[in-house]
Amino acid sequence: MERAQEVASSCNQDLPPNSSGRENEQPRFTTAPGSGWRFGGGFRCPEGDNLVKLVYDASSQWGLFQIVNHGIPNEVIENLQRVGRQFFDLAIEEKEGYAKDPASKSIEGYGTKLNTIKGTHEIKGWVDHLFNKIWPPCAVDYRFWPRNPTDYREAVEEYAKHLHEVVNKLLRCLSLGLGLAAEELKAAVGGAELVYNMKINYYPPCPRPELALGVPAHSDLSAFTILVPNEVQGLQVFRDEHWSLIHFVGKNQSVSTLTNLQSGSIVNKEKTRMSWPVFMEPPPDLEVGPHPKLVSEDNPPKYKTKKFGDYAYCKLNKIPHDVLNPKNTDNIKERENERKRHFVLQRRELR
Repeated sequence: MERAQEVASSCNQDLPPNSSGRENEQPRFTTAPGSGWRFGGGFRCPEGDNLVKLVYDASSQWGLFQIVNHGIPNEVIENLQRVGRQFFDLAIEEKEGYAKDPASKSIEGYGTKLNTIKGTHEIKGWVDHLFNKIWPPCAVDYRFWPRNPTDYREAVEEYAKHLHEVVNKLLRCLSLGLGLAAEELKAAVGGAELVYNMKINYYPPCPRPELALGVPAHSDLSAFTILVPNEVQGLQVFRDEHWSLIHFVGKNQSVSTLTNLQSGSIVNKEKTRMSWPVFMEPPPDLEVGPHPKLVSEDNPPKYKTKKFGDYAYCKLNKIPHDVLNPKNTDNIKERENERKRHFVLQRRELR
């Protein structure tokens, strides 16, 4: 199986076959200049009314915000980034020792999106990746954790420990913002069994970044995602009927995205882009759905409650989710078709 990193090192000014999307899905036509809402508060303060409101407003209005003053030491994030870079600097033969087992249903290990075809449109992602479960400790499988660099485990475990505190504080803010007790939302997504899946994305330089996507348009299936980027911009979000490039502020800042946000990723012609998203996923047997305290006769549930494993299976296999009240929610297919129609209208060249 070809890896994006290998192809990038061998190609000149052209792309491999089927590596670019249809014209109306290419970054040169879909991306409009812009930046995301910037979270100006900080997590080094109590969960007072102001912080809860900031988190709630950003989550409900944007679905994405930047976290500053998160309390994770710069050295911890720098070490996380360093060991990730060092892994992808290894020879391909050594990285392949951690490759995903094609016969396994597990997402863990080293892999690529280059050879993955989305539906029948043959859109491939210009990205390689490494998946590791990093929390809780009982969910960790060290078989897929690189032994080179030698301090990979130490760096990732230290990051996971600090990230755990950020996750707990974020869930408390969201819970309070929804009018629930501080710990209710955490319990609803799995409590101590909430699994942190870390994915290191490696986007090598691309000869035709205006044609290729790092990651095609998608929304995460996790409860929410916390991401650390490197210095190369590339995260996009779909809002106000177009795609906007998000510009991060400062160094070593985390970005939290919620699952109602559609996002994607573009690539760079000269620089390698990397990102470290961590997907917060409920345990597969946990039933997830509208919180009982947030529904009523006037605000009935829009979706069935189902086991998270069943929900994930439907989403990954593009099986429509059961909709209880179609009048209260957009039709999924119609919404996607509408977005595609808007893509055709967005014909702005990247600058």
